[in-house]
Amino acid sequence: MQVKGQSSAADRMDVNQAKQEHLLALKVMRLTKPTLFTNMPVTCEDRDLPGDLFIRLMKDDPSTVKGAETLILGEMLTLPQNFGNIFLGETFSSYISVHNDSSQVVKDILVKADLQTSSQRLNLSASNSAVSELKPESCIDDVIHHEVKEIGTHILVCAVSYTTQTGEKLYFRKFFKFQVLKPLDVKTKFYNAETDEVFLEAQIQNITTSPMFMEKVSLEPSLMYNVTELNAVSSVDDSESTFGKMSYLQPLDTRQYLYCLKPKPEFAEKAGVIKGVTVIGKLDIVWKTNLGERGRLQTSQLQRMAPGYGDVRLSLEFIPDTVNLEEPFDITCKITNCSERTMDLVLEMCNTRSVHWCGVSGRQLGKLSPSASLSIPLRLLSSVQGLQSISGLRLTDTFLKRTYEYDDIAQVCVVCPYTSPES
Repeated sequence: MQVKGQSSAADRMDVNQAKQEHLLALKVMRLTKPTLFTNMPVTCEDRDLPGDLFIRLMKDDPSTVKGAETLILGEMLTLPQNFGNIFLGETFSSYISVHNDSSQVVKDILVKADLQTSSQRLNLSASNSAVSELKPESCIDDVIHHEVKEIGTHILVCAVSYTTQTGEKLYFRKFFKFQVLKPLDVKTKFYNAETDEVFLEAQIQNITTSPMFMEKVSLEPSLMYNVTELNAVSSVDDSESTFGKMSYLQPLDTRQYLYCLKPKPEFAEKAGVIKGVTVIGKLDIVWKTNLGERGRLQTSQLQRMAPGYGDVRLSLEFIPDTVNLEEPFDITCKITNCSERTMDLVLEMCNTRSVHWCGVSGRQLGKLSPSASLSIPLRLLSSVQGLQSISGLRLTDTFLKRTYEYDDIAQVCVVCPYTSPES
């Protein structure tokens, strides 16, 4: 239900009144929805002095809910008593009325409504054509809508021009200033995985004074990525949101949303392309407040700090989580040439205190062209229990006589398979 609520602040914001008496009167009112009426129930115990007086009064009160008189919310609606707050992403609606207060017929009436922001001036009038005539006690009505996309000071400029019976052309306008506030505080964090995956954590805080129903929070990825939302717990039949069935965000509360972006297959093998990608995508947030008033925000393109892999990138395609003590286990390494030149690589394996490589060190890997990759299976064992780091790999480019060292590539849990018999 739309209710016409005129703000007393609107009259105070009128900074340009015409000095002469005009034949037409201009009224501008913001259109907004009502709020539920609230009351403060007062009760007491039966043995107290008032007895059941308070209960009887609340039952006779038309604003209370029958059968639930002690609830704060009632069944009635309250019209807006002031201009209210306008938040970024909401739709600003206003009712404009031009009334002929005189006893004359006015001709060629043109009503124009513009919205002035810090960066642009927008024409919000539904029609730019003039009305041929306006009889006494008649009016011209118009409703304007605008999705607010900027924060800060906004000025609604309403201008009226008309012609009197004597042929005199008159003109006047009014200004209505209001502030657009920020409803949400959005913070993002990026985590770059070794497998070219990018994890995005979005922290969204409600900085208004009323609760919000979060209808949708999604990530629109860039052209090179596919996105997977990690904000639901999947089951056999269905998936349930991690925030529950009622997705409400109370004032000053914060929620954390997580997304996983994977390169599309056509870009996954192009190491040089993925390496330099900084644009990830943008967040699309839709919410509702009060009686279903809808708001929507889209962030600008989110950018990450591109990871620096150097000339040669070494990553793990496969590694077990847990291995047995002093038993060989296999891993698979992926070597990618991230430079713009061809490399001739030699692989050396250096033992550490706890990890020992199995195989021939110093073997030739051959030539690797730019953006090309090579998968190499390797075997090693650990002589120490606990969480051990995989280290000691060295790659040497024979063309430039340059050696690249790779330590702490990954970690593996080493356990002892033998248990002592119980005494």
